[in-house]
Amino acid sequence: MKRKLNPKVKQIVKTGKELFWKYGIKRVTVEEVCEEAGVSKMTFYKYFENKLDLVKFILETIIDESIREYRDIMQLDIPFKEKVKKTLDLKLKGTTGISEEFYNDYIRNTNPEMVQFLHYHTQKSLELIMEDYIKAQKEGYIRSDMKPAFILYFLNHMFDMIKDPKLEGMYGNTQELIMEMTSFFFYGILPRDNEAK
Repeated sequence: MKRKLNPKVKQIVKTGKELFWKYGIKRVTVEEVCEEAGVSKMTFYKYFENKLDLVKFILETIIDESIREYRDIMQLDIPFKEKVKKTLDLKLKGTTGISEEFYNDYIRNTNPEMVQFLHYHTQKSLELIMEDYIKAQKEGYIRSDMKPAFILYFLNHMFDMIKDPKLEGMYGNTQELIMEMTSFFFYGILPRDNEAK
């Protein structure tokens, strides 16, 4: 569904994001979004099919913005290590303020439509990242002994690892785990000092 970002849609999206981030996806109702946003249910359904449609719209907006910011970082004329640091900062910014309830609903979502949505956007992002990493490896900015297939495999499985209760239990919250895994990945693919450019 194509939507114009008029003031009412912006208010629904802003309110929905605030509520989902704070209470998770499952707990928040369309009625609560409408009440907090100061719009009627009729207005809500004029722009969104249901709560899941709103969630997907919010996530798609955030994903698109993150991809734009990531591309901007990769275009900077700075050392690759600095690009990695800026990418980590971007990840931290993107996960700040999100509640454990949201992480649990997002990570453990079993709704087939949502699973398909997440899979599509994950694969789209990974394709972009892999193009950059293969190029960076050819230029000597990523360890030469790293197989691109392994990088892709690891990235694909990071999401599954986040769902592991044993691993999750090692950290105070999900954001800490995500940042640890992201740092481990990025700094693991960089060249060792003796082969660094």
